[in-house]
Amino acid sequence: MPLRFVHCPSPNHDARPQGAPVDMLLLHYTGMRTCDEALARLCDPEAKVSAHYTVDRSGCIYRHVPEDRRAWHAGVSYWAGEKNINGRSIGIEIVNPGHEFGYEPFSEPQIAAVIALSRGILARHRIPPHRVLGHSDVAPARKTDPGELFPWPRLAREGVGLWPLSDGDPGQSNLDFEQALACFGYGLLPEVDVPLDVVITAFQRHFRPARIDGIADAECTAILSRLCEGVP
Repeated sequence: MPLRFVHCPSPNHDARPQGAPVDMLLLHYTGMRTCDEALARLCDPEAKVSAHYTVDRSGCIYRHVPEDRRAWHAGVSYWAGEKNINGRSIGIEIVNPGHEFGYEPFSEPQIAAVIALSRGILARHRIPPHRVLGHSDVAPARKTDPGELFPWPRLAREGVGLWPLSDGDPGQSNLDFEQALACFGYGLLPEVDVPLDVVITAFQRHFRPARIDGIADAECTAILSRLCEGVP
């Protein structure tokens, strides 16, 4: 599928920190009623927010900020010891009204475009699979996007992101769940002021969307164990 790009520049960007690698891809939903509303906000200098790209439901891609510049999409966030997520990430906004305005499944053209766009970004930058994340992963107390309807398994099958290798019997595990969450990258006390159950909820929203209850059960432990096998 040939990608369709529209130049839609945002003034909301600045220089990346000197020497900082681009080693994260962060996916969002817009969380606004319409695509036009989202584009207007991302390009409004008063809003002081932006992303590198927005993908609408037709699969059209809006370019906002050059990849070598820091877009302002992550806000207060944390991953694997890093708090300046904007400084080392590419941000993609995906048009969806979100949980506030009528969360709905993402469209097929939209997901196909996100995959193709992401694969190009991964080819240009050294971004490992376990650092392709949702906004809720890096800001679990504030954000729920791209949410439980986002097809992370499909992206992983097409080379974008990490997904557990199998969904077999969770069985028994001696994994220390809290320690493994931190090792995988999630922020926990005292590094960030976020309760453990909120972090577990974010983990489930990404990796176990069938049941989001903030409880680290045997299935969650098995999933996290398999994920950690994919992290160097």
